Amino acid sequence: MTTSSKIRSESTAQPAASARYADDRYGWVEQQVALLRQGRVTEIDADNIAEELSDVGGEQYDKLESAIRVVLLHLLKWDQQPTHRSKSWVFSIRTQRRQIARVLKKNPSLKPHIAEAIGEAYLDARDDAQEETGLPAKAFGSTCPYDWDAILSRAVEFEDIRSPEE
Repeated sequence: MTTSSKIRSESTAQPAASARYADDRYGWVEQQVALLRQGRVTEIDADNIAEELSDVGGEQYDKLESAIRVVLLHLLKWDQQPTHRSKSWVFSIRTQRRQIARVLKKNPSLKPHIAEAIGEAYLDARDDAQEETGLPAKAFGSTCPYDWDAILSRAVEFEDIRSPEE
């Protein structure tokens, strides 16, 4: 029996650990960390650890997609409603671009998934832009009009052209 199959067979026989996972996630994490640090791998709750690790990866992808969505939302509004441009849109774009850079720096294996994240983020950004602007869906197009370079670095500078009375 290999070590990994031994871990799987013995960890599935840990109903107390699985119950704790369901009832007290923090306590379960502390327990699993202690078991791993002590080298007691046959006692770990391998199924739930694997699930948690998978979730962590998904959370990083979600952070990337969310930041891309916000950039796309504001770029769409920027292009479709130039008279409504605001400093807050510029700040939001800059903030989310920094978030994208941080997520990719910490998780370089997400880079092959950028196109997928853009595709998914665009659908939400387009829907949000349509709702926020009141413009028809056709104003935004069915596919993302921005390439990766534009998402990361297209210039957006705000010049308040409104009169002081507005």
